[in-house]
Amino acid sequence: MDILLQAFSVLLWSGLLKGLQLALWPRLRQALGDYAYPAAYPASLLLFALATWYCGILRVPVALALLVFLGLGVYGIRRGDYRIREIRNLLTWDAVFLTGFLFALSVRFTNPPIGYFSEQYMNHAFLASVIREPVVPPLDPWFAGGRLTVYYYLGHWLMGCLAVVTGIPSEVAFNLVPGTVYGTAFVILYAFGRLLLRQWKWLPLAVLLLVPPSVPWFLAAGGDIYGAFQDTNWIVSGARFEFPVFSLFLGNVHAFEMAVFNQVFLLFLLGFTWCRWSGLDARGRGVLLLLLGLSVGSMPPLNSWDALVYGPAVAVFLLLLWARERDTSTFAAAVAVPAIAFAIYLPYYLRLEPAGVGGIGAGFPPTDPLVFLAIWGGFLAIVYAAVARDIRRFPLLAAVAIPFLLVGYVALGIVLVPLAYLLLRKERSFGDLLCIAGLSVLAFCEVFFFREMLGGDYSRFNTIFKFYFDAWVLLGTGSLLIAGRWLSARLPVSAPRWLAIGAAAALIAAPVVLNVDIGRGLLGIEYPPESYHTLDGLAYLDAARPGEAAAIDYLRTLGGDHRLVEAENGDYNYYSRVSSFTGIPAVLGQISHELTWRGNGAWYTERPADIRAIYENPREALALMEKYNATLLYVGEPERERYDVRLPDRGLVVIYDRDGVRIYERAGLHL
Repeated sequence: MDILLQAFSVLLWSGLLKGLQLALWPRLRQALGDYAYPAAYPASLLLFALATWYCGILRVPVALALLVFLGLGVYGIRRGDYRIREIRNLLTWDAVFLTGFLFALSVRFTNPPIGYFSEQYMNHAFLASVIREPVVPPLDPWFAGGRLTVYYYLGHWLMGCLAVVTGIPSEVAFNLVPGTVYGTAFVILYAFGRLLLRQWKWLPLAVLLLVPPSVPWFLAAGGDIYGAFQDTNWIVSGARFEFPVFSLFLGNVHAFEMAVFNQVFLLFLLGFTWCRWSGLDARGRGVLLLLLGLSVGSMPPLNSWDALVYGPAVAVFLLLLWARERDTSTFAAAVAVPAIAFAIYLPYYLRLEPAGVGGIGAGFPPTDPLVFLAIWGGFLAIVYAAVARDIRRFPLLAAVAIPFLLVGYVALGIVLVPLAYLLLRKERSFGDLLCIAGLSVLAFCEVFFFREMLGGDYSRFNTIFKFYFDAWVLLGTGSLLIAGRWLSARLPVSAPRWLAIGAAAALIAAPVVLNVDIGRGLLGIEYPPESYHTLDGLAYLDAARPGEAAAIDYLRTLGGDHRLVEAENGDYNYYSRVSSFTGIPAVLGQISHELTWRGNGAWYTERPADIRAIYENPREALALMEKYNATLLYVGEPERERYDVRLPDRGLVVIYDRDGVRIYERAGLHL
């Protein structure tokens, strides 16, 4: 896509986000007061997701969801809620949003390709599928005839609907998603700092920018930035670990990465409830409960792993609030929030086809304590410093770690010491509560794991992968709040505006200046020219595989209910690319992903064999295509490498033949 069109896409996308936020903002003031403006950024995204989702269920255009926001905006105008002088005083929040948005955009502008070396093919496939046919449940682009009832897809749905409304193609929208997440998370984390800290109010934002101690260690050993990120990524034996800024640079646009804005929004709402509940009237409490229900209720379809962490955490929080307040309204809140959360996405649960998780396991060998500290040492140092006085007063409590140290669970012992002291405090700050939650997640991961398809040495692969990310947000935000309180009391600062502007500009420029190369070598191609900056994630195809690029552009122009036959050849290679790039469902895409979601059924051997027969057995090809209602057959270089292509003389019509790519349509179709 032309660079000017990309710039226009950025303006259109960010303008829509701003319009949604402004429409909702006045309706939140009754509950959130001065914090309604920043909170409207994540709240409006969640409301847009909910409204478009029900449009998808009803099979009406998702753009109709904008009527909800149009109505809110008109109502606000008629009430006189939008006063220029007041909005001018709120522009700092917009500046914080733009800083996060443009920083993430700069990262993707420097490393734009949608490649097969990680999860990018899968996530772009989901996004393209939603854009092509925005219905609920969305079509599974890698399993013709299937739907994404096997996956937590709401983040892809949300971002896909933003693309539908703005008309931005999936390959550009894909690289706008991280900016949306980071901008929204930045502004609500800054609100969090304003709520809980007298000084150093920007410090919570660092949870999205910090790296674990292992990264500077690997850099000092002579590695580059991406190498240090990757070495950290695989530092836990038999598992994977990602932290937010690495996920941003990797650019997968995975479900857990998109859901981070809702994580921090929920933390803000809980913090606001903890600090301001007693001062709210009945209407304000009602709005706050609706927001809590919306945030908690959005978690399972955004990223179900988050719900496993935050569901219990919110339940405990509400009980603590009730124990503190001891009134009927607080008890009602403890009942109302889970009820609202469950009710708003009830159709999601009714259609859900859970697969892959087979209960909770235990007894996995302990994590190497040095590896554990290489990840968590920074945050743990802050927490240990925070409880140091308690340790001096009650040293015997530290003995809680001894039994676990004796049996080799050193990392668990390291976690339990500060956890025990924080739990026994009579008065806890909200940062303390977040640290308790984060430490509890780490303790859980040392003892338990969720049984999945992966076994043996990789039994806790996904438990560590997903729960460590949540623990990073919880423990990181909590420890930064603790550090912020300490700094506010001992080192108050009043930074001039020019310094804040300079820091924001430096952050935005850093990815382009450093030009961190992620994916170029892994994709096995070189992009001409040497400096390859764009937001078009598929632009590299024009240079690397021009014939495929033109064929994919053609397929994206086809309307109708198509299904596609393309080569199947496992995972993480240049296959399943046509369905991923177009959103047209293939008979089968990356097989291990479908195996995780659907289990090992008859399809596991049947579909690969049928695809081979379609390409190699002219007598069976048409009947097998009809079996899957496949309308299109794609033959490119990967298909010729994978199969001995021999197609029937009749029944297939060539609709595209150019630069080594042929696309056939099954004859007699009127789509």
